[in-house]
Amino acid sequence: MTNDCKDQFDNVCLHEFKEINRKLDQMDESVRGNGKPGILLRLDRLEQSEAIRSRLLWLIAGCVATVAASMVWTRIFG
Repeated sequence: MTNDCKDQFDNVCLHEFKEINRKLDQMDESVRGNGKPGILLRLDRLEQSEAIRSRLLWLIAGCVATVAASMVWTRIFG
């Protein structure tokens, strides 16, 4: 490497590479969590909550449909 290239690397590129590494470390910490819930864990919790909510909604809809059908049956035959 020539002296001019080394000077340019030391003056410009080295700082930029350090800044990019710092930002990548911050992003990695956000995704993985580093001792606190990260994006991956929080996303997993949201997906589990949505699955439970969906099952509960179907259960409630089934109960409502059963009660409605029972009321209609009672009105017609009862």
